Amino acid sequence: MEHRLPPLNALRAFEATARHLSVKNAADELCVTAGAVSQLIKSLELHLGIPLFRRANRGIFLTDAGQAYLPPVRNAFRQISDATRRIAVPAETGILTVSATPFFASAWLVPRLKGFQDAHPDIDLQVVSSTALAVFSRDGVDVAIRHGLGRYPGLSSQRVLTVEIVPVATPALVRQLGRPALPSDLTRWPRVNDAERKAWQLWFEAQGVEDTGPARGLSFDDSGLLLKAVLAGQGAALLPAAVVADDLAEGRLVQLSDLSWLEDFAYYLVCPENSRDRPKVAAFREWIVGEASRKTTRPRKKTPVKAARSRAGS
Repeated sequence: MEHRLPPLNALRAFEATARHLSVKNAADELCVTAGAVSQLIKSLELHLGIPLFRRANRGIFLTDAGQAYLPPVRNAFRQISDATRRIAVPAETGILTVSATPFFASAWLVPRLKGFQDAHPDIDLQVVSSTALAVFSRDGVDVAIRHGLGRYPGLSSQRVLTVEIVPVATPALVRQLGRPALPSDLTRWPRVNDAERKAWQLWFEAQGVEDTGPARGLSFDDSGLLLKAVLAGQGAALLPAAVVADDLAEGRLVQLSDLSWLEDFAYYLVCPENSRDRPKVAAFREWIVGEASRKTTRPRKKTPVKAARSRAGS
């Protein structure tokens, strides 16, 4: 015959006492008296028909049965906690935590946040930078902005920015080498590369330029560092038009060609399905999509989209 489950409060008292090996500390954690914890443990031992603790030299220790019982009890509480976090709608507060990749946060998001604050003074934004996809139930993140194909099982994702890649360099380097008349002219320029050293090859192929040779020179796995290298005059680079718009407008960079390359990847706003329509999440989603739809650079001729898997500019 199946055993009746023991009382939940007795199990909580057992797990806390076993973890602390102290009735007093367990009582403090559970906000009850030490006598109440002792009574709960005694009721659990009567229910099971076997002692779970033994006392020696004014200390408390688990019996063999208690040691065997603790791991599944602790695991059961952990599973209940994890399941609750996955399905429960977080309590609404005035703080909205946004996780964004470092380059996107510094180059595109942060300079525009005043507009959101002015429109929503009751929402306090907290921006954290990370390249890993947020584990929303664990990290305390409300929404994340990630670079990819937008396929995140179990999560809601909405495209924010399609990544248009443009070649850029400093005005000083343009004066030194001359403005390129054709895309093929850039094969003779010093170039700064993405970590996989594929972006330039894919851009040249999109413009019909073949046999560009091996990718030489500096490479970086972080687009923020790549941008710093370009601003330092170390070569030309391919970077997202949307995030270098201010550098172009203020003359720190020069766009070297009107021909761009649309990457397969884009920036997506990602959040759990059950929190998508929470007021503060919806407010941020509507603001960032609207902000991204505004024209940030002058119109330019676009080439056909090439199939690409490089993550340059992320």
